[in-house]
Amino acid sequence: FGSSVFFDCEKQLVAEAPPGVVAMSRAVLQVFEEYQKARVTFVQTVADLATRPQNIDALQNAGVMALLRPLLLDNVASIQQSAALALGRLANYSDELAESVVTHEILPQLVYSLSQQNRFYKKAAAFVLRAVAKHSPQLAQAVVDSGALDALVTCLEEFDPSVKEAAAWALGYIARHTKELAQTVVDAGAVPLLVLCFQEPELSLKRISASALSDICKHSPELAQTVVDAGAVSLLAKDISHVDGNLKRQVCSCLAQIAKHSVDLAEVVVEAEIFPRILHCLKDVDEYVRKNAATCIREIARHTPDLAKLIVNAGGVAAMVDYITDARGNNRLPGIMTLGYIAAFSETLALAVIVSKGIPPLKDALINEPEDHLKAASAWSVGQIGRHSPDHARALAEADVLRRLLAVYLHQDSSEDLKTKAKRGLKSVIQKCTHLPALEPLLQESPPNILKYVVKQFSAVLPNDIQARRSFVQSGGLQKIQEVKAEVGTKLRDYIDEINRLYPPEIVNYYSPNYSETLLKKLDEFAPSA
Repeated sequence: FGSSVFFDCEKQLVAEAPPGVVAMSRAVLQVFEEYQKARVTFVQTVADLATRPQNIDALQNAGVMALLRPLLLDNVASIQQSAALALGRLANYSDELAESVVTHEILPQLVYSLSQQNRFYKKAAAFVLRAVAKHSPQLAQAVVDSGALDALVTCLEEFDPSVKEAAAWALGYIARHTKELAQTVVDAGAVPLLVLCFQEPELSLKRISASALSDICKHSPELAQTVVDAGAVSLLAKDISHVDGNLKRQVCSCLAQIAKHSVDLAEVVVEAEIFPRILHCLKDVDEYVRKNAATCIREIARHTPDLAKLIVNAGGVAAMVDYITDARGNNRLPGIMTLGYIAAFSETLALAVIVSKGIPPLKDALINEPEDHLKAASAWSVGQIGRHSPDHARALAEADVLRRLLAVYLHQDSSEDLKTKAKRGLKSVIQKCTHLPALEPLLQESPPNILKYVVKQFSAVLPNDIQARRSFVQSGGLQKIQEVKAEVGTKLRDYIDEINRLYPPEIVNYYSPNYSETLLKKLDEFAPSA
């Protein structure tokens, strides 16, 4: 591109100048051509070296930023583009190098060139802005302060899809950090244009536009409402069934970020007729599509009983149970939370979770997941299922969930949050549980702060059930409570005394820890008659 200037000059000189002058002019022009070739070689080599992390420190120590900056103003377009590309790769590597781009005052030049140069340079310049903005709110603010937003928003109206894509990507990286930065992107007029970009046929542009919209609306109800008002929801909902996995990821993520803020916004998402199509995403081959779909369903389920009921009626609970059963690790979390949110609202909804076989995968997560926050979520969810009635509690008790909750509560390595959730879950389920055989193992293992709830249930049920009183003796329960060292005046002591009053004193004495010593003492004191 730039070398044609030299060839034109050379032709003009040959035509107009005497032979001696022509030779001299050619020698002069050759110097400029060699200088240009050297610049091209330099900038292309730096751009290539910047793709490999092991070269970054050496490039930085050599002062590469100061050398690249003037090349952004070069009269050869390909050199400008390569310089911008090299800067973007360097800034992308670390926040320190991104900060160096800012301190070398490179951003204003890039912003100026965005409105002046060709599409190739615009794409490269937007890449640099994105690479700087991604690291921190402070660096993103530096990009905003350089006046980049208006230039990037203008690029969203370019004819070339790759320029739109680069601009949308940069705007998303600015918006993702804070509510204030997202608001500046909205105020620059980006949202309607991002919605238009989402309607373009190019898949990569659709993906990045959806991602940028998600980054905007995640911060607050007001920002989410801006995206809704631009007509994004119905367009996003149509692509829930798209064949492209990466696009479905972004669509489900964006809908989740809208739905999470309020009942009204969740209803807008539901009214776009995402059910039952989003349930099919729970079986998608892409694990991130599955996770983002589960997250979207969770954000809808948490708001009201009516929204939870809608999910149940669409077959959402059974689909979510299958999802949790198949998923592992953090991918399980949104599914676990969804079952808890649904079950929390009413007996009927909790029963729907039980009937859909929701307890076994929750129990599995409680036992087998290594991360405490996943165990804690499972403990919370089973607590929401079991707290409604004796029937709900019995379903958990018969599945041996109570003993598992106690085990994670007592484990020395459990986090404080996990212990709190496990204790609350145990308390809420035990207080509803009237199925005494399931409570008996807890008598042997529970610490006093849990044991009092267990013994309370026995004291409430045993007075009305003769067979249960017999079983309580035969199973060793009566003996166990005699061994408990409860101080007089405590609730635990009161509950134990209530149970003891249900039995003849001889039986209570027989199972008391010191009864054998008492008998031996009586034997020593006994004087047989002659």
